[in-house]
Amino acid sequence: MRTLHGLEGLDAAALRRPTVTVGTFDGLHRGHVALIEQLGRLGERTGGERLVVTFATHPMAVIRGAPPRPLVALPRRLEGLARLGVDVAVVLPFDESLRALTWQAFFDDILVARLGLSALLFGYNGNFGHGGLGTFTAVRPHAEALGVVVEEAPAVLLDGRPVSSTRIRDAIESGDLATAERLLGRPADVAGPVVRGDGRGRQLGFPTANVETGNVVLPPAGVYEVRARVAGGEWHRAVANLGRRPTVDAGAAHAPLKLEVHLPGFAGDLYGEVLEVAFVRHLREEQRFPDVGALVAQIRKDVARVVS
Repeated sequence: MRTLHGLEGLDAAALRRPTVTVGTFDGLHRGHVALIEQLGRLGERTGGERLVVTFATHPMAVIRGAPPRPLVALPRRLEGLARLGVDVAVVLPFDESLRALTWQAFFDDILVARLGLSALLFGYNGNFGHGGLGTFTAVRPHAEALGVVVEEAPAVLLDGRPVSSTRIRDAIESGDLATAERLLGRPADVAGPVVRGDGRGRQLGFPTANVETGNVVLPPAGVYEVRARVAGGEWHRAVANLGRRPTVDAGAAHAPLKLEVHLPGFAGDLYGEVLEVAFVRHLREEQRFPDVGALVAQIRKDVARVVS
């Protein structure tokens, strides 16, 4: 997949009459997967390559000044789009100038003049342009007058409601991993580089990979059964503590959550690697033990539940 950043250098002559869809694609959930599949079918009919226009920052960061925490950081979003068969991703900075564009200007000046699209696919309830006025109903007559095919994807429903990033965020943040997995089509997960910690886990006999999670949505603090792998590698059963380590870090009650992953039987060096961590189930709440010996005994029980 080719990835193009910003409007500078966009040249319709370098693109093959693309079929285009526009969106944030946070989470690449089941609804997004269905949309990209429909984009592919539309491209087969029109002879155009599959192109996604997405944004480097969530539009709500500009529109409301308070964006939701992302489900997936931008690099992983792009990796996921590539796996789904997208040919070209155009990443635009969503700023005040882009926000101010009318839908007609966005369509004429960007989608037509810069991209040379042959077809446009709206996601369920999708829109673009200032005030969100560029809906399927509004855009279709204008686009078809210019010879551009326009379609709208149906909603993907789960339990009678559309699958959405908002529903997934709510499920993950409340600890409802089963619902999150059903909406995503995969377990809720996170990925980040493994960084050096204080070596406490190794001292206790349970070495851990300390994963930088960034600003993505996380489940509540606790101990979890997870699957972990170096990006693209083999999955391993593992135990993760997402929390503040109250037994050994008594002064960290208000510190950010840390994700520490113990991979039983794994002997490799993970420092600097990107580790993918998929949450399988909640094992127990994080708690403060009376002493380190009691903590170690509980960790043994946690590991036994995962590897047995």
